[in-house]
Amino acid sequence: MKRNIIKDLVEWKNSQDRMPLIVRGARQVGKTWIMREFGKQEYKNIIYANFDDNKKLSNYFEPDLNTKRIIATLSSEFGMPITPQNTLIIFDEIQECNRALVSLKYFCENAPQYHIIAAGSFLGVATHEGASFPVGKVDMLTMYPMSFYEFLSALGEDILLAAIKKLDFKLIAGLSYKFTNLLKTYLYVGGMPKAVASYAQYKDIERVRTIQNNILEGYTADFSKHIKGVTIPKVKMLWDYIPYHLAKEKKKFIYKDIKQGGRASEFEDALNWLINCGLVYKVSKTLSPKIPLASYGEREAFKLYMLDTGLLCAKSKIDIKTFFETDPKIFDDFQGALMEQYVLQELKTIGSFPVFYWGRERGTAEVDFIIQFENEIIPIEVKSTINTKSKSLDVYLKEYAPDRAIRISLKNYGLADKLYSIPLYLIESLKDICAS
Repeated sequence: MKRNIIKDLVEWKNSQDRMPLIVRGARQVGKTWIMREFGKQEYKNIIYANFDDNKKLSNYFEPDLNTKRIIATLSSEFGMPITPQNTLIIFDEIQECNRALVSLKYFCENAPQYHIIAAGSFLGVATHEGASFPVGKVDMLTMYPMSFYEFLSALGEDILLAAIKKLDFKLIAGLSYKFTNLLKTYLYVGGMPKAVASYAQYKDIERVRTIQNNILEGYTADFSKHIKGVTIPKVKMLWDYIPYHLAKEKKKFIYKDIKQGGRASEFEDALNWLINCGLVYKVSKTLSPKIPLASYGEREAFKLYMLDTGLLCAKSKIDIKTFFETDPKIFDDFQGALMEQYVLQELKTIGSFPVFYWGRERGTAEVDFIIQFENEIIPIEVKSTINTKSKSLDVYLKEYAPDRAIRISLKNYGLADKLYSIPLYLIESLKDICAS
């Protein structure tokens, strides 16, 4: 399967200022596969060191962090010479070896010629007490579940992808029925690589649901493995509550909804844990959509989303038959939660720009997302059907008169009075559309 992050990895390889690279991301998003695939495509040799599977590897970092000695030891252990330009060194599950994590600092300072990539599902969360993160000495990349375009590629939909690449809106409109059906499938299958690969091969939705449930069970098992004591039940409570949170019409997160008398001070550590390990996305509210957007976020007002639409469907136990009805009520009954989840996922994959949502102080109007694109603040309203009426977006437009606004729905592409109408299946082209 093709992953867009390969381009970023090639850029890292060719960079004159290259430092050891850390690939972040939740479990099962494909970090190990992409590192190995990148190594196969770009290097003669790969040294693959997994600190979870092979515990003795940690011993090689104990005597000291001399880079020459470590390279010689790894070369001996794996039975191959390590040459800077021809060998990719992969440190997988690096959070299991603090000394290996610290060693990245010394590779950056003393041996920058070596190409080193590290990854860990719970990096920054499950590191042992006393670990020293190599701040400023590593490059960082975040990996997400597969996007809708990557899903199309995995299914061999080359004609659709060609139309998208050209932004041929007339052709895209003519194929809208096909895009819409595939989008519906993507919402259910999601972007977890194992689920996508299974669907691409077997077209069996039941098999996909089994894979999704296994991933969710794996996450729950990891809670007990990586979290200490009393925090475990709080993480589980918060994690299980998210589908109910998203089903609400007003999605501002309220701790009292998790349990009676719940407070921020009680659940803040659990929430931060889920956010830091990539299982949950936090979107804060802004009352003042100004640049820089990050400076105007409301600490206490936010919405939470899961990392993947498919996992949200599985966790919500959405019935397969209901979902694939000709005109499923699920999109109305679930208050557009699936579409908002999907849109946020796509926004995460296409750029590192800040994402917030806007609302008046008393909650009389609310716009789903606000992004800072270069030096511009753009409101984004999400609709799950072709019905695009939105009082909240109208209020925002009158109050702030932005240079442009975006309404995402099942309607075909259009532009009128600075308002872009972008089909749900074209979100990944948002940057190109805005730049055109």
